[in-house]
Amino acid sequence: MAPTKGSIEIQLSSVTLEGDLHIPEGAKAIVIFAHGSGSSRLSPRNQFVAEVLKGAGLGTLLFDLLTKEEDQTYSNRFDIPLLTRRLIETTQWLLKNERVVGMKFGYFGASTGAASALEAEVRLNGLISAVVSRGGRPDLAHKFLDKVKAPTLFIVGGNDRAVIDLNKKAFEKLRCEKDLVIVPGASHLFEEAGTLEQVAEKAKEWFLRFLSAA
Repeated sequence: MAPTKGSIEIQLSSVTLEGDLHIPEGAKAIVIFAHGSGSSRLSPRNQFVAEVLKGAGLGTLLFDLLTKEEDQTYSNRFDIPLLTRRLIETTQWLLKNERVVGMKFGYFGASTGAASALEAEVRLNGLISAVVSRGGRPDLAHKFLDKVKAPTLFIVGGNDRAVIDLNKKAFEKLRCEKDLVIVPGASHLFEEAGTLEQVAEKAKEWFLRFLSAA
């Protein structure tokens, strides 16, 4: 099939969300991005990672977990159950697209989006084949960590001390195949030269490894 790319509207039961869907020709897997608090599908960091994944032949879906009106309420950005429901509904919505039939699914979660990705992985019971967290807060999904089945990679900045500790504690609770990568010299947003490139490369390797497997 020809490649799919462009802005889309995601029609859910209660809201319509904005998204950007890209499926390269020949793609056999797709990664859904769950952004962090106060961010959106336009996050330059997530868009950079998405470009690297697309270059490796993976499909990507970046979307807004909240409407513009909902995002005005600060507490919504940290409402993990709400963000998880949106991620699950969006995943189920995407499954109805004929272009993804037979594809494997992965989640890329940033900040609080990592918690919603992990909880959604558990609730979808085997649908998600790999999870990557960038500067994530997996500790906010603490009730679900020992139930995660998909191979899970945590990537944290070496200078992001508080989040390193939270990731290490969450990492210990995981019972799935897992890895924790600390990027030297990187802050929470990986703004230092070359650090975001390392995130994208590690994420690409993880997804290719587990989304390409038979």
